[in-house]
Amino acid sequence: MSIRDVYIVDAVRTPIGKFGGALSSVRPDDLAAHVVRALVDRTPELDPARIDDVVFGDANGAGEDNRDVARMAVLLAGLPVTVPGVTVNRLCGSGLEAVIQAARAVALGDASIAIAGGVESMSRAPWVLQKPERAFPAGHQQLYSTTLGWRMTNPRMPAEWTIQLGESAELIAEKHGITRERQDAFALASHQKAAQAWGKGLYDGEVVAYESVELERDECIRDASSIQALAKLKPSFRKDGTVTAGNSSPLNDGAAALLLVDEEGLRATGREPLARIRASAVTGIEPHLFGLGPVEAVQRALAKADRSFADLTTFELNEAFAAQSLGCLAEWPELDPSLVNPRGGAIAIGHPLGASGARLAGSVAHQLAAAGSGTGVAALCIGVGQGIALVLER
Repeated sequence: MSIRDVYIVDAVRTPIGKFGGALSSVRPDDLAAHVVRALVDRTPELDPARIDDVVFGDANGAGEDNRDVARMAVLLAGLPVTVPGVTVNRLCGSGLEAVIQAARAVALGDASIAIAGGVESMSRAPWVLQKPERAFPAGHQQLYSTTLGWRMTNPRMPAEWTIQLGESAELIAEKHGITRERQDAFALASHQKAAQAWGKGLYDGEVVAYESVELERDECIRDASSIQALAKLKPSFRKDGTVTAGNSSPLNDGAAALLLVDEEGLRATGREPLARIRASAVTGIEPHLFGLGPVEAVQRALAKADRSFADLTTFELNEAFAAQSLGCLAEWPELDPSLVNPRGGAIAIGHPLGASGARLAGSVAHQLAAAGSGTGVAALCIGVGQGIALVLER
C-alpha cells in the first residue's frame, strides 16, 4: 500500500476571545461550525458532499460541546448530512491531534478530502456535579469547574503529578534557572510580535470574524504592555514565585480548521496548497513536568521528516507559560529562537485549549505559503505529561 502525500489547502481561525469576553456569548458548536463553513465558502469549486470526514479537537466537552462537537459543526454549518464527524481529546494538543488523525486517514487512502480543527469555549465551560455514590446524600455536594486543570482527581494518582499547571511552570523555571525577568521579557515580546503582525495585515488571510460579534482581532493582545507593567504583577502560584498572569497564557474562546487533501482532492478544490504535511510525533513525560513535553516530540518528528533544526524557517510553539517555553528552548540549543512564534504566541493571542493546535498548524502553513518555501514545526505541551509536534513543508 502506497502512502499518499497530504496537502493543507487552506486554514482559518476565529479571532481568539478572552475569558468572559466578546465570544463568550457564542456556543462552542457554533464556533466550530463557523470555521467549517468558512473553509467550504473559501473553496467554491469543492462539492461539500465530497468531504470524507471532519475531525475536531475539544479538550473539555462537558458543556454545549458534548455529543461529538465535530458532527454538530457539520450539521450546523449546513454541510450534507452524509458528511461524518468525530471529536478527539488530547487536552491542549487536541487540535493538532485532529490534524494528525485526519492527515493519517488521507495518507492511507481512507479519505481524500477532510477537515480538521479544534474548538474551545473556556468562558462557557460549565460547573459539573459528581453523581453521588448513593441516592439522596444528606451532606453538601461539590461543584467542579471544567474550565481548566485537574478535577475529580483519582486518589491513586501520586500527589507530585497532580499539582497545578502553574506550579509545574515554577518547577521548570527552577530546573533551567529561568528568572522572572526573562519570563516577563518573553511575554512582552509575544505581545509585541502579535500586535505588529496584526498591524501588518499578516492575519488578514487567516482570521474569519464571527458575524454576530464585534471582534476583529485577538482580544488579549496588549499593545501598551511594558516590562514595568509586567513586573508589578504578583506571582500566581507561589508567594515568592516567578509565574504570573502576565507571563502565562490566558483563558480563551475560539476555533480553527484546516482543509486537508490528497492529489485527487487537490484537483477537486482547484487551489494551490499552502503546505504539505511531512511528519508528526506524540510523546509522554512526567506529568508534573508536562511543559517540557514538546522537547522529545519535536526531535522525533524532525527525525521522521529527515530534517534538523537547521532546516527550519518557522516554528510555532504554544506558549502555555513563558517558563515552559523557555525551558523547551533551553533543551533545543540548535534552534534559532528568532524563528519561534514570529507572529506572536499564546501569551498574547490566547490558548483556547482544543483549538490551539489547529491554530498553530494553520499559522505554520500560512507562513510557509507567504515565504514560498521552507520547513516549519507546530508543537504543544499537554497537561498530564505529553508533547505533540507536526512538521510541514512547502
